[in-house]
Amino acid sequence: MPLISPDDGHLTVFNVFETDTTELQDDVLDAMRDIVDHADYPGWISSTLHAGIDTPGTANYIQWRSLADLQARYEGQKFRGKTVPQFHKLARTTRLLQTELEFTQQRPGLGDTVEISPDRDDHTVLIILDTTPDNQKELLETLARPDEWITTVPGYVSHTYFRGLDGTYVVNYAQWESKELYDAFHHLPEEQRPADVRAGRVRARELVTGRQANTYRVTHSRSATD
Repeated sequence: MPLISPDDGHLTVFNVFETDTTELQDDVLDAMRDIVDHADYPGWISSTLHAGIDTPGTANYIQWRSLADLQARYEGQKFRGKTVPQFHKLARTTRLLQTELEFTQQRPGLGDTVEISPDRDDHTVLIILDTTPDNQKELLETLARPDEWITTVPGYVSHTYFRGLDGTYVVNYAQWESKELYDAFHHLPEEQRPADVRAGRVRARELVTGRQANTYRVTHSRSATD
């Protein structure tokens, strides 16, 4: 199963698609699964498919050995001539986000490595925060730091921050035990959050130029070692 570890050094790609209907969401997942199940690209490590919950859409969490391996895949004739047009036809919006892991934290007792698997039944939250290259570093410093308070919140499992390689976004990938517990945390009144957390949220909003968020369930995963 895919693992998020601060020691792995992988290039992580988030392919995030928004669709107009759940039927189109399923079509995207079917097309993605076919690609994942036949993947044998040099440098490819794993792919994990996610189905949208709050709104129709998909996310593919992909690990690569290096940026050069990914670029070789993107430059392939089949990818440019067939794969890209197919997904542009099915999805309303597409984002192919190349990132590096910056920070990860789990609930105490779970260790340093985050597992991603359809067998875990996590309620997964993916948030893309757009920013500017001048502000990306401060945004990460504001958000991607140890947070003892969140480990006491019912339902919290883990959260991870990734740095966009082009400097224009930050990705937050979080796991919760259930939708109900995450929604309770998400809608928690500001005055019930610690002062340092509130201050960080205020500063982060000043640094962010756009926000894209959805919740997901993991539906399928395969790695090069399977």
